[in-house]
Amino acid sequence: MVAAGAALADEVGLAHLTMGLLAERLGVRTPSLYKHVGGQEDLNRRIAVLASSEAADAVGIAVQGYAGRDALAAAARAFRAFVLEHHGRYAATVGVEPTGPDDPMAVASERLLGAFMAVLRGYDIAESDVNHALRMLRSLCHGFATLQAANGFQWSTDIDESFEWLISFADRGLRAMSKS
Repeated sequence: MVAAGAALADEVGLAHLTMGLLAERLGVRTPSLYKHVGGQEDLNRRIAVLASSEAADAVGIAVQGYAGRDALAAAARAFRAFVLEHHGRYAATVGVEPTGPDDPMAVASERLLGAFMAVLRGYDIAESDVNHALRMLRSLCHGFATLQAANGFQWSTDIDESFEWLISFADRGLRAMSKS
C-alpha cells in the first residue's frame, strides 16, 4: 500500500495525495486503508522512509568504485534522476523528523547521508569541515533537483549544462577545502 501511495504521489504530487484517492486507486473503501496506516500523516511518513531508502540505494550504487569528481558527479546525477523520476515521494522526505535512532526514517536518512559522505572521503576534507561540506553537497543536489522537478528553470540555457556546471563548481570548492 505504501508503494502504491508513493507511485500515486509521483503521479499527482504529494500535496494532492489523499487517503480517498489512494483507496480509489487500490479499489477499496477508504476505511480499509486504516487497517494498514494510521492516517494521512502516517502514510506520508512511510512514503518518506521509502523515498529516502530508494534515494540512498540510487546514490550508494552510483558512487561505488568512484572517488573525487567522478564520485561527486555520479552521486549528483543519481540523486537528481531519482528526484525527477519520483518528485512526489521525494517531497515527503522534506522536514520529516526522526523520533529516535531506531526510527526507520533515521536509518534511511543515515544511509543517504552515508552515500554522500562516501563522496566527501575522496576530497580529504578536514574533520571540522565535514558537516559543512555535507550540508553544501546535499543543498546543491536537493535544490537543483527540486527546482527542476517543479519546473523552476524557465531560462533558455540548457538545464543539463547548468547541472554539469554545478558539479564542476562543487568539485572545485571541495578540492579547495582539501587538507592537502
